[in-house]
Amino acid sequence: MRLRLLGCEVLTREICHSLASSPHVIDAEFTKINMHDTPEELHRLIQCRIDAAAAGGYDAILLCYGLCGNATAGLCARHIPLIIPRAHDCCTLLLGSKAAFNSRFADQPSSRFTSVGYMERSAESVASHPGTIARAIGLPERYEDYVHKYGEENARYIWETLVEAAETSAGDNRLYFIDIPETSPPGGAARCEELARTAGLQCVRLQGSIALVEKLVMGEWGSEDFLTVAPGQCIAGVYDFDEIIAARDLAAE
Repeated sequence: MRLRLLGCEVLTREICHSLASSPHVIDAEFTKINMHDTPEELHRLIQCRIDAAAAGGYDAILLCYGLCGNATAGLCARHIPLIIPRAHDCCTLLLGSKAAFNSRFADQPSSRFTSVGYMERSAESVASHPGTIARAIGLPERYEDYVHKYGEENARYIWETLVEAAETSAGDNRLYFIDIPETSPPGGAARCEELARTAGLQCVRLQGSIALVEKLVMGEWGSEDFLTVAPGQCIAGVYDFDEIIAARDLAAE
């Protein structure tokens, strides 16, 4: 297959490592990590790149992102199918599966996490400005806003599983370093420990996995781990810990 890949530069090492073994022809492009702070702008850029790929003769467009602050919600496949992992953000991609994410972070959405990619690509201190799941999803702050946007039943579920859980874990002083053997350079863990110590945090090393990124570039797009968005559909957020995203017909939007 001939594929187009768009991904965040925080996953540069993982994507490039996987591309070297892929049987497919893949043209890759990376967006800057700081664009996650302006999800609307990131959304517009990705959609622009998706639309531009229509003339490239590609069989599919791979999106190496999660919901990422809702930056990918609403992205449309106009001419070419989109393939995107079922993930809230890069934490799932770094851990290698939804199951790994859920077992570690589903009840701790405010947990700080980082990786070599964050430390290499971010000008901010990863300890003082960490990635968190609640922030990545881009959820509103007030319960009333949840009700208005998602309805009473969905609002209650999201509030209980994310917001209240975040409040109970707000005092957590751990910084989780997701360490992927295939892509971690010498000294990566030591650098994270230094950053955590400077910020008064405890660095906890987690075993990461390149498995999900590899499946994406290998063309192993099972529905359990990936969403396929057909031409005429767009990505919609589900905001749970299983399906996460779904495809919706453009006519229904």
